[in-house]
Amino acid sequence: MRLISWNVNGLRACLGKGFADFFTGIDADIVCLQETKMQEGQAKIDFPGYRQYWNSAVKKGYSGTAIFTRLEPLSVRYDLGQSEHDQEGRVICLEFESFFLVTVYTPNSQRELARLDYRLQWEDDFRAYLQELDRQKPVILCGDINVAHQEIDLKNPKTNRRNAGFTDEERGKMSELLAAGFTDTFRHLYPEQEDAYTWWSYMMKARERNIGWRIDYFLISDRLRSELKDAKIYPDVMGSDHCPVGLEIF
Repeated sequence: MRLISWNVNGLRACLGKGFADFFTGIDADIVCLQETKMQEGQAKIDFPGYRQYWNSAVKKGYSGTAIFTRLEPLSVRYDLGQSEHDQEGRVICLEFESFFLVTVYTPNSQRELARLDYRLQWEDDFRAYLQELDRQKPVILCGDINVAHQEIDLKNPKTNRRNAGFTDEERGKMSELLAAGFTDTFRHLYPEQEDAYTWWSYMMKARERNIGWRIDYFLISDRLRSELKDAKIYPDVMGSDHCPVGLEIF
C-alpha cells in the first residue's frame, strides 16, 4: 500500500502548479493533504476512484486538511473533540479494518514563539489522542508536524536553536511522542541520511541551495515496523514550499 502526505500550502494554488499530474502519476492508495486553505467545493477536484474527506478551518483561507482514499474507511473522525483545538481543521482520522490513519497539520509556534505555550498543550493533547487510538489498533500518522526533531533534520541547527520548529520544547515533545510507541519511518530506515528535507523557505533561493528542514513525517505504531517497506521524500516535486513524503507498508 502506498500513501502520500503533502502540505500543499494552498490547494487551489497548487492545482495550478501540477498537483493533478503528481496525484495521478504517483498512483497512491491514499493521499493526505495539509494547509489546504479552502473549504470543500471551492475548487473542482474529482479524482475517479477516490473518496474525499475534508476538514476546513472556521477561518476562511487558513489551515485545513483533506484525505483522498481508494479504500473505504469503516469510520471517519474530525478534530480532537476539544473546543480549544477544533476550530482550525487540523486533524482527520480514518478507521480501517487493521489500522487507523491520522493526518495532522500541527500548529506552528510562530515568530518570537508567540504560540509556543498553545503548541505545547496541543502536543500533550494530541499525543493522548493518538495513544487512545493505538490502544485499539495500530496507527499510521502523517502530516506537517512542524518540528525538525534532530540536528540532522535541518541544514543550520546552531543558528535555528530557538526558532519555531527547533526549540528544545518542541523537539522534546516529538521525543515524547516517539517514546509513547511510535516510529519515525524515514529516520528508522535512513538513520544517517543528511540533506533530506521537506520544507524550504521561499527566501534566499533556499530550495535551490537545499537549505531546508525535515518537518513532514510518516510515523507508525512501533508494532507496524515489520510491515514497513519504504519511506520516501520527493524533493523534486514542486507546487508548494513543502514537498510530498511517502510511505510503503503492508
